[in-house]
Amino acid sequence: MKDVLIYFRWSFVVTILGLVLAGVLGYVLQGGTSGAVTFLLIGSVLAVLEISLSFDNAIVNANTLKRMSEVWQKRFLTWGILIAVFGMRLVFPLLIVVVAAGVGPWEALHLSITEPAQYAHIIEEAHVPIVGFGGAFLMMVGLRFFFDADKTVHWIAPIERAVARFSGIRGIEMAVVLVAMLLVAWLLPEEEVATFLFAGVAGLVVFLALDVIGYLLDSSDEVLEGAARAGFGAFLYLEVLDASFSFDGVIGAFALTQDLLLIAIGLGIGAMYVRSMTIMLVEKGALAEFEYLENGAFWSILVLSFIMFAQTMIEVPEYVTGLLGAGFIAAAFWSSLRVRKCERSPA
Repeated sequence: MKDVLIYFRWSFVVTILGLVLAGVLGYVLQGGTSGAVTFLLIGSVLAVLEISLSFDNAIVNANTLKRMSEVWQKRFLTWGILIAVFGMRLVFPLLIVVVAAGVGPWEALHLSITEPAQYAHIIEEAHVPIVGFGGAFLMMVGLRFFFDADKTVHWIAPIERAVARFSGIRGIEMAVVLVAMLLVAWLLPEEEVATFLFAGVAGLVVFLALDVIGYLLDSSDEVLEGAARAGFGAFLYLEVLDASFSFDGVIGAFALTQDLLLIAIGLGIGAMYVRSMTIMLVEKGALAEFEYLENGAFWSILVLSFIMFAQTMIEVPEYVTGLLGAGFIAAAFWSSLRVRKCERSPA
């Protein structure tokens, strides 16, 4: 246990500093001790929300990081976390307002400070394209894992083996995503169909573009050899993946508070725990030790992608999403323990 806690020491430091800052912010903005306690509680809930939604993110990060060079591992765990905290949790909500409201960045920032209710309303209005993009991208991530003829570890064996048999059909993952998008578009109000389809296709294009970048970096022996070994393509993939995972948390945060800085603090604390979990999984080789953990993470990703599509029509509470994702991973972890126990038991 002591060895595990070492990996989270910086997360604990950031948690303390972040919650202190949240309390001070509440004291100044809301006035008095009650405001400080309110902001402290909201910041804590946001951090827990982000952690619960990000177990699968940490596992997929670890799976990709273990194939990257040490240099690019460090770059992702330093630059990547800065992009995750400040980019997705602070800049991204501002960009949504810039695009949706047609205002400048400074105007969007001023709006978030002076008229937080209006700012939150604009964010909510952009919900359909956000979940359309994120759902399509994450569905491709999940399906790519299961439509793999070389995949040898099957957790929910009847389903996973059956799916793997169709992996030889070119473009089958994209076909499944497109069918899902068309089904959602058929159910959506007419005025939202074009926006959803455009966002979903954009998610597919970004996924395929990252595929092309990764292929070019991995296949070139001369011009791009250094970058391929460094893992630049994998770095970009992980950043977009983190962004897609973050959509749900960022949007859900506005249900708790309209203060942009408080959202950044709470979700930023959660992002630090994702970083710590990722490092621990890579260095301790937990993915190899618990063979079904990765499968559980990708099942969780698929569930999240379907939930994001469903959110275009109905409201799905974030705690439901978090519990479902954590449930798949917990079940996969338990199955892995059972297999280990059987393997170590005498015949």
